[in-house]
Amino acid sequence: HDQTRPGRKPKISARKVKAIVALTTQQRPDNATHWSTRSMAAASGVSEASVRRIWHEHGLKPHRVETFKLSNDKHFAEKLEDIVGLYLDPPEHALVFSCDEKSQIQALDRTQPGLPMKRGRSQTMTHDYKRNGVTTLFAAMNTLDGSVIGHCQTKHRHQEWLSFLRKIDRSTPKDKELHLIADNYATHKHPEVKAWLAKHPRFRMHFTPTSASWLNMVERFFRDLSENQLRRAAFRSVPELVSTIERYIEKHNGDPKPFIWTAKASDILTKVTRARAKLNKMQSV
Repeated sequence: HDQTRPGRKPKISARKVKAIVALTTQQRPDNATHWSTRSMAAASGVSEASVRRIWHEHGLKPHRVETFKLSNDKHFAEKLEDIVGLYLDPPEHALVFSCDEKSQIQALDRTQPGLPMKRGRSQTMTHDYKRNGVTTLFAAMNTLDGSVIGHCQTKHRHQEWLSFLRKIDRSTPKDKELHLIADNYATHKHPEVKAWLAKHPRFRMHFTPTSASWLNMVERFFRDLSENQLRRAAFRSVPELVSTIERYIEKHNGDPKPFIWTAKASDILTKVTRARAKLNKMQSV
C-alpha cells in the first residue's frame, strides 16, 4: 500500500494572499487610479490568474466604483421613518404616490442609420448624434399597485408641478386621501404650490431627506424606462419622444407590478450611522 501522502503544497501562501488583499485595498498603483490583474500580478510576483482567483474569493472588484452621498439633513431619521412607514404600513382609505421629475430627457437621433442585430453581430449605432430638444417627465407611482400617472412637459417649474398635481387630482377617487412622497426641489415648496395644497386638504406632502433620492421608489421606474425604452432609441423630434414615453407608461399600466419595499427604517438608520462614522474616521486621518 502507498503511504499517506501530504496534500499538495499550495502555490501561494496565506501570507502572500493576505499581502495581495492588503495591497489591493490600501494602496494604488503609481500610474493608475486602480489595480488591474496585470499590474497586481507584476507588483506581487504571481500570475494574473492567481490575482483573479484571490480577488474573486475575497469579493474584490477594483475596476468598479459606486457613487454615494450621505444626507446631512438634520431631520433625516424623522423623515426616513415617515416615508418607510408609508411603504410598509400605508394608511387606510388613502393612496400613496412616489413622485418626481425626470428632467432633460433628450430627443437624440443618430447621424446615420444603425444595423440590426443578427447572428454573430451585435446591433450597431453611430457614436455621434443630433439633439432635437428635451422634455421633462413628471411621474407619480402608486406604491400599492405600481401604476404610474405621467405627464410630459417642456419645463419643470412650479407651474408645471401644479399642472401635474391637478392631473393627479383628476385621476384619483375623490374620497381618498393622497400621500405624495417628493424630494426637496424648490418647485415642490413654491408659495403658489403651498396655496393650492391648502385648498386641497386631501393632499399630504412627505419630503425625502436631502441627498436621499434612493428613498423615492419612482426612481426605479425612471431607471427601467431609460434602460428598456430610451437609452438605445433614436428620436427625430420631441413629440416622437413624448409619444414613446406615453406608450411605455400605457403598456406599463396594463400590467403594473409594484416595487416591494422591505427594509425597515431602523436597519437603514443603523447602516447610515455606521457609514457616517467610517467617513468621519477617514476624514480625520
